[in-house]
Amino acid sequence: MIDPARLSAFISSRICHDLVSPVSGVTSALEMLDEPGDSDMDQQFEELLRSSARKAAATIQFLRYAYGSLGLQAGTADMHEFKKITENFLHGLKPSIEWDIATDHLSYSHARLLMNLIMMAVDTLPRGGVIQARVRNEAAGMTMTVSSRGERVKLKDEAARSVQGIEPEDGWKPDNIQPLFAKMICDSLEGEITAKQGEDVAIIMATHIRAEG
Repeated sequence: MIDPARLSAFISSRICHDLVSPVSGVTSALEMLDEPGDSDMDQQFEELLRSSARKAAATIQFLRYAYGSLGLQAGTADMHEFKKITENFLHGLKPSIEWDIATDHLSYSHARLLMNLIMMAVDTLPRGGVIQARVRNEAAGMTMTVSSRGERVKLKDEAARSVQGIEPEDGWKPDNIQPLFAKMICDSLEGEITAKQGEDVAIIMATHIRAEG
């Protein structure tokens, strides 16, 4: 599907891209605080520093779970912690999230997959909106449905193709690798992902997921 060395390079580049904005905010605020100015401006720069630092910390914690080893642990994930990490990550972005999780068992691998589906949903909402994350245990396995609604919601064609393992026409790159990574996680759980664009909604669904994770 893709060479592991290229995959790791593209994922690393994607992580750096996601961290550029909050880290740049911290750097800019520190530079401004070093310049002589009035107390009102210093207060604004201090608030920029605090908010950027919080956003950077939330992004790192989320990506550590979604991409890193935290999501590879065995056992059952702490539902409250998983939701809080995701909500903190989204707080610095435009979408909000609504939870509809009806299961007593969400493994770390399940949580990791759901986080990656949510990341895909974020990319469909350039002007913000609402993401709904729904999880159900069914006879054929666990089903995760992540729906996004908002102004100009748009699922990119290459994202819809990437979750099928189809390489984009311009090849794999840092800005299109994440849906493929989501598919790889889903494959490891014996599930299948589909992504489609509706009239006012984008729907990303993972089905037949191994219940025990």
